[in-house]
Amino acid sequence: MLPNPARLLAYALPAVPLAALSLPLTVIVPSAYAKELGVPIAAVGLALLVVRLFDALIDPVVGYWADRTGGAMRRKIWFAAGIPLILAGAWMILVPPAGAGAWHLAIWGLVLSIGTTATGLAYAAWGAELTPDYAERNRVTAFRETVTVVGTVLVTATPALLPALGFTRQMDVLWAIAIAIALLLPLFGLLAILTVPEPEDRSVARLDWREGFHHLLANQPFLRLIAAFFLNGLANGLPASLFLFFVAERLGAAGQEPLFLLIYFFCAVLSVPFWLKLAGRSSKHRVWAWAMLMASVAFGAAAALPAGALLAYGSICVLTGFALGADLMLPPSIQADVVDVDTAASGEQRSGFYFALWALAQKAALAIAVGIAFPLLALA
Repeated sequence: MLPNPARLLAYALPAVPLAALSLPLTVIVPSAYAKELGVPIAAVGLALLVVRLFDALIDPVVGYWADRTGGAMRRKIWFAAGIPLILAGAWMILVPPAGAGAWHLAIWGLVLSIGTTATGLAYAAWGAELTPDYAERNRVTAFRETVTVVGTVLVTATPALLPALGFTRQMDVLWAIAIAIALLLPLFGLLAILTVPEPEDRSVARLDWREGFHHLLANQPFLRLIAAFFLNGLANGLPASLFLFFVAERLGAAGQEPLFLLIYFFCAVLSVPFWLKLAGRSSKHRVWAWAMLMASVAFGAAAALPAGALLAYGSICVLTGFALGADLMLPPSIQADVVDVDTAASGEQRSGFYFALWALAQKAALAIAVGIAFPLLALA
């Protein structure tokens, strides 16, 4: 039976607190630990590097075991198992005790990494398996990714809203985000577990690693998709890495970054019904390709902007934000279709492992984007 809107919403809601973790860990935590806790910035950078390397390495391992353990409730069990680790790691990082340093950040970052990997991979596989219908999968990912963007927008707005309430430190922002995660993740997670059905495991065989690797390499749709996914992630990682510098130094609009981000994400939310309807009339992979081309043209125009061109850059944020709706919704839906190809050929449903490989590709793309962007920025 295809999931109804109420169940889709219940499935999507945990994406709000999960999305709330991304921005503070990337943008606010390094600065807050260096400026307000006095931790040397080099030590902060090293701690986060260790966490990110560990995070990338455990993806395939967790994905492999998430497919093979837990029995008939494997998705819900792995989803639930990671939540206490997320809550502990997030609280200790975002609300650190007095004297917290690089070791504190690294240890609790590793705890958080294990939790987000277990919950995140099970969550993605759960959504991919909720329905076998080609078009209905677009609705599942549309609900989840729209809610993800809403969570990101709420976190983006937090630094701008708190000063009006008298909270001016970066640690105040982290404290507010930690409270929201501590309240919403258990609540929304429990709601999803109780109301959203566990998908059927369609495996009829168990493969050893050699057989599994052979089927992986024989899955041509997977190889083409992960290549496109990696290149798209690399392309998206470049403007993401340079955004703060571009707005402040190129446009001369320091302090306006939250406004542009809100425009970008708001347009992504508005665009989802359009892309959903278009994908229903055409094919999801063609629509995604057109959205990527649209984003490429719009982002390319940013290179020609002079200082002070805020209206023009706002227009670019509108266009690229509109394209983001397709970029968030369609790839996970296509990924679910590609897993079906492997399941039919191998006899084992390995959604967790496949989504782990896509997560690894995405993390590698973002890391390489930073490795390209910052050295070139320094040279320039």
